[in-house]
Amino acid sequence: MPSYLRSRLESHIAVIYPDEERAALVDAIIAAFWPETGKAKPRARGRLTNKPPWSERETILITYANSLVDGDHPPLTLLHHFLDHHLERQIHGVHVLPFFPYTSDDGFAVVDYYRVNSDVGSWDHLRRLGKAYRLMADLVLNHVSSSSVWFTEYLQDKAPGKDFFIEVDPATDLSAVVRPRPHPLLRKVDTAGGARHVWCTFSEDQVDLNFANPEMLLEFLRIMRFHIENGVRTIRLDAVAFVWKEIGTSCIHLPQTHEIVRLMRTLADYAEVPLLLITETNVPNMENLSYFGNRNEAHAVYNFSFPPLIVHALLTGDATALNRWQMTMPPAPRGCFYFNFVASHDGIGLRPAEGLLSEEELASMIAAVEAFGGAVSLRAMPDGTFRPYEMNIALYDAFKGKIDGVPDGWRRERFLSSQTVMMALEGIPAFYIHSLLATPNDHDRRERTGHNRSLNRHQWNYPDLEARLADPLSDQAVILGELKRRIAIRTDQKAFHPNATQFTLQLGGGLFGLWRQSMDREQSIFAINNLTDRAIAVPLVNLNLIRGETWTDILSGETVDAEIGAELVLAPYQSVWLTNRAS
Repeated sequence: MPSYLRSRLESHIAVIYPDEERAALVDAIIAAFWPETGKAKPRARGRLTNKPPWSERETILITYANSLVDGDHPPLTLLHHFLDHHLERQIHGVHVLPFFPYTSDDGFAVVDYYRVNSDVGSWDHLRRLGKAYRLMADLVLNHVSSSSVWFTEYLQDKAPGKDFFIEVDPATDLSAVVRPRPHPLLRKVDTAGGARHVWCTFSEDQVDLNFANPEMLLEFLRIMRFHIENGVRTIRLDAVAFVWKEIGTSCIHLPQTHEIVRLMRTLADYAEVPLLLITETNVPNMENLSYFGNRNEAHAVYNFSFPPLIVHALLTGDATALNRWQMTMPPAPRGCFYFNFVASHDGIGLRPAEGLLSEEELASMIAAVEAFGGAVSLRAMPDGTFRPYEMNIALYDAFKGKIDGVPDGWRRERFLSSQTVMMALEGIPAFYIHSLLATPNDHDRRERTGHNRSLNRHQWNYPDLEARLADPLSDQAVILGELKRRIAIRTDQKAFHPNATQFTLQLGGGLFGLWRQSMDREQSIFAINNLTDRAIAVPLVNLNLIRGETWTDILSGETVDAEIGAELVLAPYQSVWLTNRAS
């Protein structure tokens, strides 16, 4: 075992568990993460930061294991078929949302981290998927199902589960705790030792785990190792911001939380396979960026502020807030990247828009989304009031009209604009399966489950979907076909490398523009987007195009005249990618 690794692990333990015997705990960590040999594969320091294992060809699909069903085949086999035959291998990685046995929250109340839900398939299916695509899976750290073995052991006062949960006297002042949900924080349960109150951040069925107990951390390192052995190469740390609890604090982003991420990053850097960590922290922008650490925490963070800002910009036709935010965004640290998305399995978070959109702007956006069939979920505040936490809507329906909530004829164009802006941003783009498929709101599913998020968690009958994809006039065929075309163009451009240089252009309130330059400085791309329902002329002098070079919009194939006085006219919701070196 490299001495440098032992030293790093001891430094992590000193912060997380200062009262524990460090050498013994380091031995236990090594045994948990490398159970057979106890040996880490030494990597040259800085390997990941000097030569990141990603490129402009990276794209990611976000999906549930059972987003596609037919009643006859394991859904994971249908997903694999969809990737191979309908996406034509234009997607590099796939994030399969929790595929474990569960009791609620569509998978995020995990019963057993070592088993695959038999309703969706098996580890064999996931391993095959992982051989063809970079497989990303969730490590649901903060909580576990109340039907799990661990919680059953807790209720019966049996090891190890009896020490895995957090008991709190209900008289304790917990008003400082940051809440993502409106329900009570504590749940009363009957145990072998009498009535107790346990901590439940997200729901009564999702009971928080006690990471103050080192055995809890060791259990998750064993789970990490098991998932790696079954083909997982990107680990998503779900709800990681909440994992450490300390009475009298906000219980979010605590130093021990960051140190746990650093410890996992150290293990990832010494893993025998290229292993990436991504943190899921649906919080205000600067809090989210803190999970890069000093290039020693997550390889990637979700770009959570982008979704509400691009939705607001396209509904209002005003990119002022989007431009202002993007101008203040730092480049991702060396060896790290932004995980860009507009839609996911969750709603469009509103906390990441705090300080970026005014209360009036948020209220008008929420009203428009509700007019288009969406809903809003709330969170509890310390004073007992409730505030909007996220907007729940299928993204395709969110663009039915403008901020006045009146549907118009520009839905397809607005939607494609949202995805095209995302593709041009510094980072790696991720596409929710229901965005690729222009899936509308699923009101029936919401009615059945009683949960707002179900609006955006439709299950397609796969034969019906394939019939729609075979119809060239359907929304599904049009949107998937055009997005595939744009993805194919994007992945050939060096200037769209996740870490290529980026500057925000100042082109006026109705436009959002970026300048990207490849790391070898051979290719430049001006990505300009009209976010309004009117044509806008852009004087090319504003772009400082180098005269004497041929500039081509690689989205349309048209050549642009860069002579003095020339203009570029963008149709409503049109995007152009002007480049001097088309691949």
